[in-house]
Amino acid sequence: MPNTQGTVVRPELTVAAVIERDGRFMFVEERIRGRLQINQPAGHVEPGETLLQAVCRETLEETAWTFLPGSMVGVYLWSRGPGQRTFLRVAFAGTCDQHDEHRKLDTGVERVLWLSRDELLARTHQLRSPMVLRAVDDYLAGIRLPADLIREIEPAQLLKRAALIA
Repeated sequence: MPNTQGTVVRPELTVAAVIERDGRFMFVEERIRGRLQINQPAGHVEPGETLLQAVCRETLEETAWTFLPGSMVGVYLWSRGPGQRTFLRVAFAGTCDQHDEHRKLDTGVERVLWLSRDELLARTHQLRSPMVLRAVDDYLAGIRLPADLIREIEPAQLLKRAALIA
């Protein structure tokens, strides 16, 4: 749909972890504006952070599990509608290897859930966004892209490379 408002879309950059174990996926149940919602371990990329650092941090903060990213599942652009916030989410598949049972979960996170796709589908009314189910479906479809597909270039690296070319 064309942009008839003459405005520029400035999406919020987020990451999500798609973690599957024995046919079940890890989700967090979080309280948002008084309502329980289901999401992958996910959140905003902080200044100075790479995408991979952000997804590992968010997973640890929300689940107390250490995440080991293996591949990228997808990049998703989503908004609730005109004039609403827009999100650009990069989803990574991977595994968890260590759990810190004493770590306090992020504010708002009630608990970690392990759900099959069918169980998730039965709770679509609780999904934080359609990106949650889409990432699971893309994972189940076998979509695996290199985890470093999106390159992060430091300004100093750009200048150094430009000097070598000149």
